[in-house]
Amino acid sequence: MATHTGEPGLAGLRYQASARSACSARRERDRMKKLTFWITSYLKLRWYERFVSLFVAAILMSSLSIFENYWWPESFKIAYFTLGFTALVDILLPLKGRLIRLLLQFIAVVFITFRFARMEWSVAPSTNTGEWGWWLQETLAGLHPFLWIGLSLLVIHSLFTTWTVTRQRMFGFTGASILVLTVADSFTPIWLWDNVAVVVFIALAWLVLNHLDRLQRTHPESLKELMEYPIRVFTPAVIVLSVLLVIALNVPSIAPMLQDPYTIWKKARGEDVQVFLGEKALTREDYAAQAGNSSSGYSRNDDVLGGGFDYDFSPMMTVSTSQRSYWRGETLGQYTGQGWKNAIMVDGERVLPELPFFDESGRERAQFAEVRQVVTMERDDAYPVLFGAAPISTVHWINDESSAVMANAMKWSPYHWELRWNTSLTYPKSYSITSSVVTLDEGGLRTAESILPSNDLNEYYLSLPASLPDRVRELAQEVTADGKNDYDRAKAIETHLRQNYIYNNKPDLSKLSGSSADFVDGFLFELQEGYCDYFSTAMAVMARSIGLPSRWVKGFTPGVLPVERYGPPGEMMDGERYNPTGAGMYTVRNSDAHSWVEIYFEGFGWIPFEPTSGFRFPYLSPAGEEMEPVLPDEKVSETPEVASNISSGLSRVWGLASLIVLVVAAAAWLIVKRREMAKAWFRIRHGSLSPNEQIVMEANRLIRFCKKRGMKREEHETLREAIAGWSQSQKRLQEDFRTVLDGFEKAKYGASGATKEEVERYTNKVRYLIGELK
Repeated sequence: MATHTGEPGLAGLRYQASARSACSARRERDRMKKLTFWITSYLKLRWYERFVSLFVAAILMSSLSIFENYWWPESFKIAYFTLGFTALVDILLPLKGRLIRLLLQFIAVVFITFRFARMEWSVAPSTNTGEWGWWLQETLAGLHPFLWIGLSLLVIHSLFTTWTVTRQRMFGFTGASILVLTVADSFTPIWLWDNVAVVVFIALAWLVLNHLDRLQRTHPESLKELMEYPIRVFTPAVIVLSVLLVIALNVPSIAPMLQDPYTIWKKARGEDVQVFLGEKALTREDYAAQAGNSSSGYSRNDDVLGGGFDYDFSPMMTVSTSQRSYWRGETLGQYTGQGWKNAIMVDGERVLPELPFFDESGRERAQFAEVRQVVTMERDDAYPVLFGAAPISTVHWINDESSAVMANAMKWSPYHWELRWNTSLTYPKSYSITSSVVTLDEGGLRTAESILPSNDLNEYYLSLPASLPDRVRELAQEVTADGKNDYDRAKAIETHLRQNYIYNNKPDLSKLSGSSADFVDGFLFELQEGYCDYFSTAMAVMARSIGLPSRWVKGFTPGVLPVERYGPPGEMMDGERYNPTGAGMYTVRNSDAHSWVEIYFEGFGWIPFEPTSGFRFPYLSPAGEEMEPVLPDEKVSETPEVASNISSGLSRVWGLASLIVLVVAAAAWLIVKRREMAKAWFRIRHGSLSPNEQIVMEANRLIRFCKKRGMKREEHETLREAIAGWSQSQKRLQEDFRTVLDGFEKAKYGASGATKEEVERYTNKVRYLIGELK
């Protein structure tokens, strides 16, 4: 008998497809149930307060951009990691363990600071403290001021997280952040509208979650229904907010419309908005026209010297070198009585990679040392020259080892020792060079005359303005009277200035009588204090007045060579492994900008001199001898005021260490004794009241809190009527409100007195309700 199997087989396939579809639907429902359960469980853990911590941290991070180019990169790293970890702790740990969270966040701030702070150790171990004591002092000193940045942000974050619990305060915080960013955008050269867009995006997301929090507190059943379809609820909001953020950040035509009212008003009047904050906003040409102080940094215009400056410690470049040196920039040779100009402009030679430069300075009697350097710029500023140890002899590469050096990129001036950059091109981010540095042979220099082979050049580097007062020449002759040769006379001028004049980055200009318009004369006889420009110009002029050809040079001091590891020095500081040449990676800051003097000696070329008090030129010794180490009390950058306070700063380090230990110990003690402290505070608050009065007081505290949360109580209403109304909107708390009401009425109107245990239970119930209503 034939069997027909077509229909049953088709039915089976249909049944299998139906079963697979039902199974897939069940899995989808199970996933949705798990997601709903997770969201509901998280909602019960006071989720909104956790997100407030995250939003506050994100807005503070965005607002930190107002410190762009004023903070060091490590300061931003410490700030961002501090805020990020603080928010993470608030999200993951229980909100009730506040002391534990604060202690953990404090320890994290110290660790983050230690990890990212720039530990620049330039002082040798002290015999009094030993290596471990020295390491502890230097480590704690290295945490300053970075530690205070992290702790300040921790405090600010905690305060705003606690404060921004209502919608009005949320608007106040975000509005203040936007105001700060827009004002900073108007009065600084920093473009901050991207940050404003980010803050607005965060505020909108915050507003959405604030609405959900209010919905949970007032209509929990409605929120529960919404959470059954979380994807449908949150996806539209995420899409809308993301689109707004993308448009705000990427559409250029919108940017000019987003301006603060002051800028719009100034633009409407056809006026520009002036910016104020330091070197970032003003060029060096602007400084020359201003009265008051500028910021330290490499000068662009030296026609008029004088005034004072504020230290700018922002990094300018890093130099990886085989030998410690000054990083030379430009040469100026014509003193005008007010500043320096360069009257001789000799066309430079074409520079080709790996080919040595031609040197016309006449150094046939000198010994040389080859110094290899790799310079990496930390700022976007452009300069007319490339910096390096003097004189530069070879260029290896520009920007990248594999990149070809363009033929028109730079020229070498053998007369000025300048490697001039083509200003029509983008200034290089990095470059590699070698310099042929003359070793200091004082014996040979004492046998050489200070005279240039070219009469024209000799006359140029001896020229002085006719208006130079005679007392400048007389002082130079008096100081050098005992010199037996040109080198000793140059050293006598250098020593006189170093020992008899005071370094001050803000000299008292009121000492100038106005009787002399000459810059050097005013410094030598009236001010008698100043910074490198004063000292170096005075030496160059005094040297010329007695027949020593000299020129004024500007560039940077070596900078700071950080220790490569954070541990105690141990064998690293012994005699065999001590770094005699100062080789390593130096961080050069704007505060390291400097000027000095070069004097010509026949057969040796231009020899540098350092007349500025508190500074020391890192000469190379002849015959391959080790360079004399820089002593701890010598300064390696143009920050004498800061360096002179190193010892006092280190003496305060122990105070900082003691403070940290005390804070950690006190926090640990509070955690251990938190229950006893809570009981003590309870006794202090309620010690003078009877148990019934204490219960009434706690009930009144709950009433005041409910009023702040918008749960009003009319004047004619009794507490029972008010709680009945509150229970309608807070159904999940009905039993708790009823317990509070019964306790209040019993204490207020009952004849029997409450026990201490009943007071404590009542206080805990009120505290619980306040926590749930936040």
